[in-house]
Amino acid sequence: MSQTASPSGPQTKMRIGLLRLTDSAPAIAAHEFGFFAEEGVDTEIVVEPSWANIADKLTYGALDAAIIVPPLAFAVELGLRGAARSLVIPCGISLGGNTVTLARDLALRVRAQAGLTSVGVPTALAAIAGERASPLMLGIVHAFSTHNLLLRYWLASGGLDLERQARFIVVPPSRAAEALALGQIDGFCAGAPWGDVAARASAGLHVATSDDIWRNAPEKAFAVRKDWADAHHSALGGAIRALARAGQFCDAPENASYTAALLSRQRYLNVDSHAILSSLPGGAVGQTNQSRFWRHTASFPWRSHAVWFLHQMARWNLIDGARGGQALAQRVYRPDLYRAALAPLGISIPLADSKEEGAHAGAWQLPALPAPIAMEPDGFCDGARFDAAKTALHNK
Repeated sequence: MSQTASPSGPQTKMRIGLLRLTDSAPAIAAHEFGFFAEEGVDTEIVVEPSWANIADKLTYGALDAAIIVPPLAFAVELGLRGAARSLVIPCGISLGGNTVTLARDLALRVRAQAGLTSVGVPTALAAIAGERASPLMLGIVHAFSTHNLLLRYWLASGGLDLERQARFIVVPPSRAAEALALGQIDGFCAGAPWGDVAARASAGLHVATSDDIWRNAPEKAFAVRKDWADAHHSALGGAIRALARAGQFCDAPENASYTAALLSRQRYLNVDSHAILSSLPGGAVGQTNQSRFWRHTASFPWRSHAVWFLHQMARWNLIDGARGGQALAQRVYRPDLYRAALAPLGISIPLADSKEEGAHAGAWQLPALPAPIAMEPDGFCDGARFDAAKTALHNK
């Protein structure tokens, strides 16, 4: 991507909230490397302890923007967890990066049963859950999170009865490994590096990654208060460009060590850089889980992703399906803002706002201008295909 010169005149202030997660990398890199400043945006990075804090501070104006789990952006938009606040998502941040981590003994049992009986891991877990007197206690980072939706989708694909055989407990990502070690939960689904932290502490083992549930699944997005976006249109475009540049940097395998060292600083993730390195592109040989920040159109705000999230939220009664329709997806997800910000730079941008999800078992070419984009597989664990244009949103 071509560089942009520093604009003249005063810079616009933007307070960006994020959690201690590997996929906060583009925002941290854009801040530390001066990409935001070069685009005329004076950023303050605010590290929060939980998604509830992120949502509250967006709602009441203490944050202008955040690296967010998209279902939470919809919850804030609809006022499902307090006062409503209109948000826009003008770009994505990452794909993948999550792990399903179980307590060590349970994980070994699941792995053994899955291997011995030639059944999938979620099917083996469902069989073991059916033998227990009490439900599985599973940690999720927030009710309105990608983690909750992906974990439920994966468990249901194996036949686990989510109403009787599982209980979902909200645990901030940075506390998930501790909760597992203390026996407060049987497992959790969280973003990197916390699954790796649990494994390094011998508290748990991975049994699945994001890619095992949905290849190249959307994860974090950049959410901005709509009133701020409307008042600072030029700065918003600059912020999108800065994040895109940082996403390219963080996606380059040769930059993995440097990115991990940056994120490991006390003011950011405050964990061993090696735990972070394993979840970065190029960070470890034979790694099974990594975040993607640029390839496979990771930064494009696909409305088909938005509709999938809303469909799953309705499926699990987190949202009234009548409120979570196509209009909501179009109101929050704004590919038009992405195109306006990046088109002048000459990079390839998708022609469509949506695509059929789960339809590609191998590499494929996405129609885009000025040239097609090389894409990767996007299959679901159950082989389903999701066409947002033909999806009616409704409750389970």
